[in-house]
Amino acid sequence: MIQLIRIQDKQFKPFITEQKIADAVKGLACAINEELKDEFPVFLAVLNGSFMFASDLLKEIDIPCEISFVKMASYEGTTNTGRISELIGLTEDLTNRTVVIVEDIVDSGNTLERLTYALKERNVKQIKVATVLFKPDAYKKELQVDYVGFSIGNDFVVGYGLDYNGQGRNLKGIHVIA
Repeated sequence: MIQLIRIQDKQFKPFITEQKIADAVKGLACAINEELKDEFPVFLAVLNGSFMFASDLLKEIDIPCEISFVKMASYEGTTNTGRISELIGLTEDLTNRTVVIVEDIVDSGNTLERLTYALKERNVKQIKVATVLFKPDAYKKELQVDYVGFSIGNDFVVGYGLDYNGQGRNLKGIHVIA
């Protein structure tokens, strides 16, 4: 029997287990460690959603690096508003640095596009993108997503940092709307 979880007015069912997420994160870290072994990257975690992924990913990164955070928002409830508001900006000097954007989910690509534009203004060497979840059917941008844990459909998901109206981020696995 499927264990449903209720968050406010919505029901969610298990979708991706904690173990599958852990395995995917280790695989992504391995690829990053190999590809960026000659760099000194800055991991830029997009809050709030990527906090769990960023923490788990950085535990597996064994090359010299730094981490910083930016807070941007584009969701209200289960709807992507299309409006991006940068809430906490970048303060580090990123000139000629490799930046790895750490996202919980890439769907429309609006947040990613806005952040990439801001990074290019800071004269970064290169930009890489790492995400737990990627929605290829919703993604309409040209920017490359370099490291993807899971490609999923357009369903709304919560858990592992992803929320529904601020709730559900603490779930260890990822759940899909039932």
